[in-house]
Amino acid sequence: MRILFLTRSFNGLAQRLFLDLTAAGHEVSIEFDIADAVTAEAVALFKPALVIAPFLKRAIPEAVWRENVCLVVHPGIVGDRGPSALDWALTEDEYEWGVTVLQATAELDAGPVWASERFPMRAGTKSSLYRNEVTEAASRAVLCAVQHFECHGARPPALAAASASAGRWRPLMRQPERHIDWQHDDTQTVLRKIRAADGTPGVLDEVFGVTCHLFDAQAEPVDEALAPGTHFGRRDEALLRATADGAVRIGHLRRTDTAGTIKLPAGLAFHDEFASLPERPVVLDAPLQGHGWREVRYEASHGVGTLHFPFYNGAMSTAQCLRLNAALQFALAQPTRVLLLLGGTEYWSNGIHLNVIEAAHSAADESWRNINAIDDVTQTLIEATGQFVVAAMQGSAGAGGVYMALAADQVWARPGVLLNPHYKNMGNLYGSEYWTYLLPRRLKAGTPAQVMNHRLPVSARQAMAMGLLDDCFGKSPAEFLTQVHARARALAASDDLPALLRAKARRRVQDEATRPLADYRQHELQRMHRNFYGFDPSYHIARSNFVHRVAPSWTPRHLALHR
Repeated sequence: MRILFLTRSFNGLAQRLFLDLTAAGHEVSIEFDIADAVTAEAVALFKPALVIAPFLKRAIPEAVWRENVCLVVHPGIVGDRGPSALDWALTEDEYEWGVTVLQATAELDAGPVWASERFPMRAGTKSSLYRNEVTEAASRAVLCAVQHFECHGARPPALAAASASAGRWRPLMRQPERHIDWQHDDTQTVLRKIRAADGTPGVLDEVFGVTCHLFDAQAEPVDEALAPGTHFGRRDEALLRATADGAVRIGHLRRTDTAGTIKLPAGLAFHDEFASLPERPVVLDAPLQGHGWREVRYEASHGVGTLHFPFYNGAMSTAQCLRLNAALQFALAQPTRVLLLLGGTEYWSNGIHLNVIEAAHSAADESWRNINAIDDVTQTLIEATGQFVVAAMQGSAGAGGVYMALAADQVWARPGVLLNPHYKNMGNLYGSEYWTYLLPRRLKAGTPAQVMNHRLPVSARQAMAMGLLDDCFGKSPAEFLTQVHARARALAASDDLPALLRAKARRRVQDEATRPLADYRQHELQRMHRNFYGFDPSYHIARSNFVHRVAPSWTPRHLALHR
């Protein structure tokens, strides 16, 4: 069928549904929700059999839903209504939640239900739940609804009305409902409030006398009496703050005291105040239990070293790349046989940190520092011939993060992972991370130029067929992780591993003799230098629009097939 996506942006959920439906044989075109007239024009041009709205912030125009079946993907259980579904579910500590696919009508979120799916809740952030449980449930529900439409047309399925009893109308959650009382709220209450607002809008609070929105919080163990609300320390670029019964680590803030402020690491948002706090470091390989949370953590067991680097939103600033590279060098010096790179649960890596770059005195200079720092990380992985390196993608990856993963000997992913192995959507960036060396030697189908110019996401299954992944497995994130550790241990114990490492070392010597890594890097960085410092401002405009969430004025043509 011809299916039109009406969406606020081509976010992770929209990308997943796009890939699911195209894999099922449907032709999917996308229109950003810019104005009612634009939406009506898109419907007239494409003449879809069905309109699906995976992510909207306003109602579908009546002229469209009256003439077309329009299915809205709502991140709530049947009967739940309102714009803050996940926020309320987390705040009220729901033990189970779900996704509902319902037909657009005059009343918001009140149309006929076409499909629904439920899932158990967990103690994660709103963003994490959205990218994992919500996305997986939405995939199942949308495919079910589309299949029903194919078989029965515009007649909604007859679903049991009793299932709506748990849902209700809940209004937009505002900052008074999110307010943190630092004198009385315990650690779990503070975490629940910040997690329910993570991604957007954050929790409005005051830091060093400045009004800010708080994001990215974890519990911080303390063994001393601290006055609640006190900023008592720092770690890496995160702020440590006391609660009524303990403490939390706050990784990111958005100040409100200047125009155009953006979400930044706490230490960058308050440089001078942050520097005055005592540093509370935790060694790289300290156990997670009983020690403070950190962005880069190492553990070793059964001949396998595991490096975790759950950078917020998958972005890697210059400072983070330097820490990761130091951790890699530490890990590669250990007496282990296999190095497992786990990244984070939501993202493996998305490459350079656009927000930090945007906030820099010179965006061009910081872009240059950042790309060189992530190139150094990738080089360390390419030259790591003493251990067998596995990149295990629990979460999705984009741009330079994809190619950093390809520097490993094997790349594994769970089926729900999406890859965006291109740079052009960010102002026609050429890209680095040694992609001109890594991509050609992996591809099984297509050419490097086709991959780099595709500008659309690829599923894990598609990436396997292309040669970007070596394996894809696991029915859930937990099952994937269990299998990853089991496979890594088996690899470390294998009698074949010494031969694999010798072959790896020989190939690196041969490749270096054919064309040195430095040559690939120089070529890529020459092109990137033009992107950063040249006359064409496309990259700087695209980055600024992305960071400041500037609403698009048109839908990119590679998405809008009807145009």
